[in-house]
Amino acid sequence: MKKRVLFFIGITLIAAVICSCTAGPNTMAQSLTIEKPAGFLLGIWHGFISLFTFIISLFNKNMNVYEIYNNGGWYNFGFIIGISLFYGGGCKGASHKKRRCNE
Repeated sequence: MKKRVLFFIGITLIAAVICSCTAGPNTMAQSLTIEKPAGFLLGIWHGFISLFTFIISLFNKNMNVYEIYNNGGWYNFGFIIGISLFYGGGCKGASHKKRRCNE
């Protein structure tokens, strides 16, 4: 019984930490005086938290999954890297054991 309670508390804490790191509303989307566009590192971060941001954006119309004001290709590249890091990339297909025919 204690293991279930500790497991539930652990999952709740992990979910709270992950949700607290999601991107907020893009307040500068309508502004003409934006200082610096999102770059490669923010693209990685936004790609990594894309699932959580998407879920929140379903209930909050001010939430954007993708940064509107970015520097172009480098942000897109970082976003794709972040998504592949979170979802496992191509390493899931390579993790299967090879079968030997001689055994």
